[in-house]
Amino acid sequence: MTYSDRTLTCSECGNDYVFTAGEQQYYADRGFQNEPKRCHACRVVRRADMARRRETRDSGPAEQDRPRRQMYPATCAECGRETEVPFEPRGIRPVYCATCFTRQRNSPSSRFRD
Repeated sequence: MTYSDRTLTCSECGNDYVFTAGEQQYYADRGFQNEPKRCHACRVVRRADMARRRETRDSGPAEQDRPRRQMYPATCAECGRETEVPFEPRGIRPVYCATCFTRQRNSPSSRFRD
């Protein structure tokens, strides 16, 4: 398919910008269905904003103020190692340490599999 430069209007700043034939080819090659809504400058600002939010979300005040999750002591049903789990074991089902739980989850006969 042949592409030609198109003029679009940025949804953020309202300025017109050129959606070049090369950019259209790039979008098509990657299977993008929609054309860009923002000009290059607004896209750069938006990406930086999202990255900043992602960084502060991981270590922000909300996480520091959150109470630590209650942990309960347990003995791993497979290896016998003492461990802590985020739920109170009732003795109805086996409880595993993180290592054995991962091994159980990844085993071909595991009931955790879809």
